[in-house]
Amino acid sequence: MNRRQFMVRGAVLGAGVAAWPAVATAQAAAPMGSPLIYLSPYKSNGQLSSCQAEIWFVHDGPDFVVVTASDAWRARAVRKGLNKTQVWIGDVGQWRRSDGRYKSLPAMTTSGSVVDDEAVHARLLDVFGKKYPGEWDTYGPRFSKGLADGSRVMLRYTPATG
Repeated sequence: MNRRQFMVRGAVLGAGVAAWPAVATAQAAAPMGSPLIYLSPYKSNGQLSSCQAEIWFVHDGPDFVVVTASDAWRARAVRKGLNKTQVWIGDVGQWRRSDGRYKSLPAMTTSGSVVDDEAVHARLLDVFGKKYPGEWDTYGPRFSKGLADGSRVMLRYTPATG
């Protein structure tokens, strides 16, 4: 079973996901219990990138935190200074197969940054392990090793104010 299949089978989401009201902060979304967020960086011309993804996340205060491949567009975008990112909260399956349904989920604009602090990595990987216990035996070592060898990066998405 891959991560996507696990999340689809294991996620306990109410039937009212599509009816969730828009949320103003990531903390407000936390109780909704979504296992995934969808995100897309904005390009320099202000348009959303066509690179979108559903991805595991945890909260760190009001922020969303993800671990992703270092060569993923979302990681490269932040490193290029393209920090503005749209985040949708919920789970409607793989984004490419969702017929855009994720775009009707609660959403917010965020500012992305790279998390380089190893102590923060360790603390938040523990949070990931508690949120995703069913597959953490497999993905925990991958995330940890990837952060250590540079093949993965931790990204923080802070809700925009104003």
